[in-house]
Order: sequence, then structure tokens, then C-alpha cells
Amino acid sequence: MTKTPLTLTALAAAMLAGLVQAQNAPSTVEDILVTADFRPTGLLDLAASTTVIDAETIEQRSAVHLAEVLNTAPNVNFSTGASRGRFFQIRGIGERSQFVEPINPSVGLIVDGIDMTGIGGGATTLDIQQVEVLRGPQGTLYGANAMAGLINMVSGNPTEVTEGQVSVGVAEYSTRTASAVVSGPLSDTLGYRLAVGTTLSDGYQDNAWLNTDDNASIDEQTVRGKIRWQPSERLTLDVTGLYLDIDNGYDGFSLDNTRTTLSDQPGHDRQQTQAGSVKVQWQASSAYDLVALLSHARSDLEYGYDEDWAYPSICEDFECVDEGFNSFDNYVRDNDNTTVDLRLVSNSAEGELDWVAGAYYRDQNEDLLRQYTYLSEGFSSEFSTESRALYGQLGIPLAERWTLVSGLRYESRDADYADSDGSVFNPSEDMWGGKLALEYRDARGQLWYGLASRGFKAGGFNSSQTLPVNDREFDTETLWNYELGWKGDAFDGALQTRIALFYQDRDDVQTKQSRVAPIAGEECPCNFTDYTTNAAAGNARGLELEVNAQINSMTRVFASLGLIDSEFDNFQSFVHADADPENGVPYDLSGHDMPHAPSYQFAVGTHLQLTEHWYARVEVEGKDGFYFSSRHEAQSDAYELLNLRVGYQADRWEVALWGRNLTDETVETRGFGAFGNDPRDGYATKPYYQFGEPRIVGLDATLRF
Repeated sequence: MTKTPLTLTALAAAMLAGLVQAQNAPSTVEDILVTADFRPTGLLDLAASTTVIDAETIEQRSAVHLAEVLNTAPNVNFSTGASRGRFFQIRGIGERSQFVEPINPSVGLIVDGIDMTGIGGGATTLDIQQVEVLRGPQGTLYGANAMAGLINMVSGNPTEVTEGQVSVGVAEYSTRTASAVVSGPLSDTLGYRLAVGTTLSDGYQDNAWLNTDDNASIDEQTVRGKIRWQPSERLTLDVTGLYLDIDNGYDGFSLDNTRTTLSDQPGHDRQQTQAGSVKVQWQASSAYDLVALLSHARSDLEYGYDEDWAYPSICEDFECVDEGFNSFDNYVRDNDNTTVDLRLVSNSAEGELDWVAGAYYRDQNEDLLRQYTYLSEGFSSEFSTESRALYGQLGIPLAERWTLVSGLRYESRDADYADSDGSVFNPSEDMWGGKLALEYRDARGQLWYGLASRGFKAGGFNSSQTLPVNDREFDTETLWNYELGWKGDAFDGALQTRIALFYQDRDDVQTKQSRVAPIAGEECPCNFTDYTTNAAAGNARGLELEVNAQINSMTRVFASLGLIDSEFDNFQSFVHADADPENGVPYDLSGHDMPHAPSYQFAVGTHLQLTEHWYARVEVEGKDGFYFSSRHEAQSDAYELLNLRVGYQADRWEVALWGRNLTDETVETRGFGAFGNDPRDGYATKPYYQFGEPRIVGLDATLRF
């Protein structure tokens, strides 16, 4: 897959402008603190490949969900198969769907200290001040659910003076947004913040059978609340609450591979979450702080879709080779997740020994009810996991400019599973991860680092009794990550650059496969059994580059580039679409790209302060084509998207006209290959795709007080 001239030219132009012209810049790029580490750390001081997406980027894109800004982070991807991009991948590692089986996530998702891993549909951006993307294993800090990396979403904190804002927006496809935020003190020691928001839209699909245009509607409400109590300089208590009510439609696939469907039962993608966290930070002595974090999230999830993508009488209106079928598949999940994290963090001055020691506990319970047309009594399961971990990190100054950082985590995990088919599993395992990093500060204060880190993801099981015995369980996956990086600024802080080179070595790669079997001896409908197995190994190598430059008081330039070359090692698949299992000939995936790992990904843009009040922001983002799965050869197409915002900003109010994907590019966000679902052509196998957002133009207005 070749890099397009537009990609390289746009990125090179932006970087050259920053490097050459920033010398005369009168101001600096804002310094950013990353909060996901053990202690808040400057972005240029953190020895790891990290992206921070700030509140301005979220606002300037009129983004209401994480997936609408995630492409600005290099080597980060997402998949849909739902109303939102709710499954995330970092450096080509991460889940892409969930149906019957419980999943062990590879990418962690934390929202204000609340563990939302695996339920990314609720990653709304109301009042989010920054999104921190940590690439590579977080084996010391977060353990088994962050083998590929971590996404940490942080909302606004209570303020010392009363302030707030009200925003409304309208856009194409009957899109309406409204939000309000208010924050301030209740007393000298107590502050609060409350944010409320709603998003409504008809969505981007039409249904020709039902004659509707809202079969993929968006209906999302978010409420966030924070209270901060600081009775003394040594004690701070933060209480956070989150409520999500999501009732989205889902009708993503069309027999004709268009945005017009023929389904008689459009699906849905629903989530109701009540969650909260309590964080206590106490300076127990001059030597260390005690930090305690308790979080709990209860989520009721329902995901359903029209399996045949058609109406029952389709063969009366079209000439069909085979008689059609009609079915609906629905998954109702109750997900309860509780975490407790206790840690001691040293209060070390720069150049002194610093350390962290902690204990972690996680309890998750997930109950599933599957309601399927061809399962008269339905299917139910109960799944619970209990994880306990001890971890520590030590930073040792070796000389004036050198620091050695070592971290280690030991995690024990017990799982219990039982379902209505009589399957019972009780796996238990011990895992370990950590890191070793060598940091060097040169005479100009630039950070150079070398890093080796180990991540892990728990093994598991496949519940379907139709699978052979040797496919019922799969092993723990491990990942070694080796990274070299440099972070620095120049021209009095007007230019900031971050670059990382990495190599990742995966062992016992957990990968999704599927088997297809007729139901009740019929050719169709077909029963697709998804299951997880281990490939022998896999590896990836690549680069991440980010540049921010304040050219002058009117012009700011930003750019990012991600490159990755990934492949399976020694993986023979009998369930790949091109395998020949009847003759014992598998499909050789050795050397094959990993799914959802585009070879390049970029974003480049500029913010122009045209006058005292008028501004414009222009962005181009792009991505190479990538494989959707290791089960077939369906790929997305490479694309470049143009985004624009033009606004007028006064002291207390702002109005802006914005557009995303202004050239109306077709973007595939989920795909199935070698799949037959159309009776009109005899269920001939062909690829099918779900499409991302088309061109959309809108108008926002904000009042601040």
C-alpha cells in the first residue's frame, strides 16, 4: 500500500513551516500535563509515546464522541459494527467486536478514574478537557486490560470562581446538540462542577423498505458531576459521578453495499450507565502521599441487528436464486465493574530517588441474554472475573542527566463462567508485566529515552460446544515493546516535537476466527460461531511523530504521523475464507498484515487567528487501507478527509460554521469478506462494508459566563 503524495506533501509542508518560521514566534505552545501516570507529568517529560487530544481539538471538530477525534493520534484506530466506534486498537492491537463470548480487552479505557474498558460506546466527550493516549503496554500501571495501551479521558475540574457555558448546535441529518456546564465554589474548601449534554441525529442511513431516514439515529444524553473537598493543604477528596443514557439505532449493513438498507427490523445500540469514583490524596508525611481510588460502573447494554439485512418478502419483489430467511439477533448485557487502587507515591525532588508502591483489586460481573430467532429459549451466561495485583516503580538517578526507571506488576486473575448450554469454565492464572527505561536529559533539557516494557492479556475460553475440544480454550498473550524516543522544544518553546521508534514482539497472539455451519441441515441461514484462538506470534515496527508549532501570534501548525509494519509469524488458519479445510490445506497467514493496522496514518492542520475575533481551522487527516480481520481479505480503502471550521469569537460568546469530510469521501469502518447474505444472488460470497460519516456541515453557538 503506497503512501499518497498528498499525505507526504501536506505533512512535510506543515513540519517545514514549523521548523523554519517558529524562530520568530512571540509565544509558546501550551505545556500539557499527562494525568494517567502515577503522578501528573509534563507531556515532554514522560518517557513513553503519548498523545494528548485537548479540549480545543474536541470543540473545534464539534466532536461528541471519542471516535470523532481519535484519528488525530498516530497509530490509533477503531472499529464500528455498531452505532459508534466503540472498539479501539493501538499499534494494530485491539478487539473489533463482541457477540456471545466475554472478551479480554487489549486497550484500556478510563473516564475520570472510572474503568469503562470494553464499553467504548459510552465515550462521549461532554466537558472532556483532554484525552490521553498512551501507546504500548501499561503493564506496571494498569495490567491485563492495557496490553496495547490506554485511553484516559479527563473532564473539567471544579473552579475557584463561578463560571460556565451553554452551547447549542445544528447540522445536517437533523443533528442537534445542546450542553451546559457550570462550575464554582460552594465554600472555601468545597467546589463543584456539573455538565449536562444531549446529542440527537437521524444518522446517515436510509431504509428503502420502511421508507425511513432515521434507522441509524443517535439519541445520547450525558451527565457528569464533580465535587472537590480540600479541608487542608495535605488532604484532597474528589468525588465524580457519570450518567449515560444512549438509545441509538443500528442498521449499518446493506445488501447493495450502500447507505440504503432493506431491513424490516432495524437494530439498536443502547447503553445506560451509572458510574462514580472517589479519589483521596493525603500527604501522609513529607516523604510520600497516600492515593486511594475507588470506582464502580454499572452498565445495561443492549445491541441488536437484523441478521438477514432484508424484509421477508424480498423474493416476491426480486428474482432470487435461493429462498430468503428472516432473523434478528439481540444481546442484552449487564456489566458491573468495581476497582480499588491504593498506592504510596514518594514526594521526591528533582534528581532524587522516587518510588511508587501499590495494590489493585478489580471485580467484574457480566450477565448475558441472547435473544435469537433460531434459539427458541434464548441463551444466557454468567461471567465474573476477580483480579488482584501488586505493583511498584522505582526511579534511580544515575548521574546528573541520567535516570533509570524500573517497574513491575504481578497480577492474579480468577474467572468463573457458566451458560445455559451447560458450559462451565473456571480458569485461574498469574501474570506479570513491567518496564525498564533509561532517560537522558541533554544540556538543552531535551528528553532522550530507551524503553523495554512487557504487557499481558489473560487467556480464556470459547463457550460453543460445537467447537472441537482443542479450540475451547486459548492461552495468555504477552507483548514485549521496545521503544526509542526523543521529546523536546525549540525557539523558546514555540516548537514542540515528539518522536518514537518502536518494535513489538507478540507471543501467543489472540485472534478471532469463525466457523460456519448450516442450521438444521439447511444451506442457509447459517450459524456463524466466532471463537478466539492463538496464532504462534506476531510483530510490528513503526514510528510515531508529532509536531506543534506556534508560527506567530496568528498562526499555529500541528501535525502527526504514524507508520507501522505488522505481520503474523507462523500462523496457519483453516477457517480463513481462502483456506481449503476439506483437503487439509490451511491459509498461510505468515507475513500477513495484522487487522486494523494501516501502514500510515496522518493528521495535519493549522489554526489561523485572522483578526481579533475571526478565526479559521483547517485540517486534513488520512489513513492507508487496512485489513478488517484475519479471517478474510476484505480491506478498507485509503482516504484523506478535509475538515474546516470558521468562527467569530467575542469575550463571552462564539458562533462557528464547521464541516467534516468536506470532500465527501467514502470511508469503510467495518467489513466482512467472503460472506454470503443476499438471496438474490444465491448467497454468493462477497465483501460487505459499514461506512463512516459522510460530508456533514453544521453551526455551533456558545455563550460563556
